[in-house]
Amino acid sequence: MDRRKLILSGMATAGLSACASTAQERPGDPPPRSQYDTGRAQTYSADEMIRSGSDFLGVTAESIGAVIERAFRDNGQPTGYIAGEEGSGAIAVGLRYGRGLLYMKGKDTQEVFWQGPSVGWDWGGNASRVFTLCYNLQYPDAIFRRFPGVEGTAYLVGGLGVNYQRADTITLAPIRAGVGLRLGANVGYLAYSRQRNILPF
Repeated sequence: MDRRKLILSGMATAGLSACASTAQERPGDPPPRSQYDTGRAQTYSADEMIRSGSDFLGVTAESIGAVIERAFRDNGQPTGYIAGEEGSGAIAVGLRYGRGLLYMKGKDTQEVFWQGPSVGWDWGGNASRVFTLCYNLQYPDAIFRRFPGVEGTAYLVGGLGVNYQRADTITLAPIRAGVGLRLGANVGYLAYSRQRNILPF
């Protein structure tokens, strides 16, 4: 009788160990998720962006509405936006520095900095409030990279302009309400980082 109990007990222990091993390493299971939540991010509607952009930039809803509607036609609904400020200047070769907050639904607000060089037929300087629509940005840390772009600017005391920057599948659409004098067109990139960098490269 004792021998029978001993055998049954050993079989039960072996069975539990096999089940635990199978539960831990099943070939069909998806790989473990990364430390960041890379799931599908929620999007913002055009009305939400017009209200937020109008309030932050200090312009009328009609003024920013046309720019945002164009961005929505080109790219769809954004998954986040950055509200910040920047300064830039150029004499053929230009530099741009900025700082802002990244907002995404269901995510913590993230402080971001950006800096970058540009080259082109471009001169002058301006200080701007920047409202950047972020497309296909699925988690906040994906913003920290370089985004190339082509920009045409025409700031005459005040103005509103937008350009597109793309890296992999992510598109940024900065909308700038600027004060200053800057004319021209340039090619360059912006590098987004967690802290301010003096060197723009």
